[in-house]
Amino acid sequence: MATRSLFLLPGDGIGPEAMAEVRKIIAHMNDKEAAGFSTDEGLVGGCAYDAHGQAISDADMDKAMAADAVLFGAVGGPKWDAVPYEVRPEAGLLRLRKDMELFANLRPAICYPALANSSSLKQDVIEGLDILIVRELTGGVYFGEPKEIIDLGNGQKRGIDTQVYDTYEIDRISAVAFELARTRRNEVCSMEKRNVMKSGVLWNEVVTATHKERFSDVKLSHMLADAGGMQLVRWPKQFDVIVTDNLFGDMLSDIAAMLTGSLGMLPSASLGAPDAKTGKRKALYEPVHGSAPDIAGQGIANPIAMIASFAMCLRYSFNMVAEADRLEAAIAAVLDKGLRTGDIMSDGCQKITTAEMGDAILAAYAG
Repeated sequence: MATRSLFLLPGDGIGPEAMAEVRKIIAHMNDKEAAGFSTDEGLVGGCAYDAHGQAISDADMDKAMAADAVLFGAVGGPKWDAVPYEVRPEAGLLRLRKDMELFANLRPAICYPALANSSSLKQDVIEGLDILIVRELTGGVYFGEPKEIIDLGNGQKRGIDTQVYDTYEIDRISAVAFELARTRRNEVCSMEKRNVMKSGVLWNEVVTATHKERFSDVKLSHMLADAGGMQLVRWPKQFDVIVTDNLFGDMLSDIAAMLTGSLGMLPSASLGAPDAKTGKRKALYEPVHGSAPDIAGQGIANPIAMIASFAMCLRYSFNMVAEADRLEAAIAAVLDKGLRTGDIMSDGCQKITTAEMGDAILAAYAG
């Protein structure tokens, strides 16, 4: 049986605690299901800076490049606020995305039935929500050049960021969205700002052409990104898959995540292009939440987003769809029983620790 290689980068803050719960599941799958996972572990973020003076070492970067998939925890914290910009903890994640050429960020927004009353929206608006935002991750204003601050004299400065997209970048991200929609409700909504941005005009043209040429069986609609943010708050269940650029995807995915009631509950995946020979994509999976240094080491962090990220890994990197379904169902079952970590605690529920939540989800998965 072929070995499935995983490279674990727990990172800073609550990252190691959340990753520990995933390790339990991996060990169970290897022991009871002969899953064949092989794991290695490295440093990223502030802990890597402390050890190597870099946000990720070249050696660990090589391991990430060689693995079938990377599981990433979280980075950062006040301890490293004053380190040089180029070696700040977040630079480790940015290097992983860049060197692995991870251009497609998948951010699901799922409302677990047991948490429907945790959202700031009315229950009938949010109950049953299951949407997916596909964000272009390696282009746009975050990476466009020139990117600089110019001293104009007389106490004036000018900050410059450049929004740049090429046809191939838009085509490949929209293709991912259409392919994923075929596994869901078969609907894609593309969001941009073609009314004021030339890159938005090109985005709209390329998505439309890609749809016509290769994905005409999928229902396609277009929406201005600001209107999309409004509609996400008004009636989010109208959407299935949303595809958008780097900047708008950053904002819209956070809006969608908070609809569910807790930013700390949701996973994400970042995928590269399929290898020409093997068809495999480089991939990194990470929880949406941050490092939460204020609660690190207390055993109270919520590991669900990290575990759900591993479920995405099973689904997209290893085609272990049945196992992914079981793990996601186990999360829902544990929440249905009223078990909660402190961040999602509500009246009538039982408050448990990080480890107890991981154990409960593993028990539900194992049946």
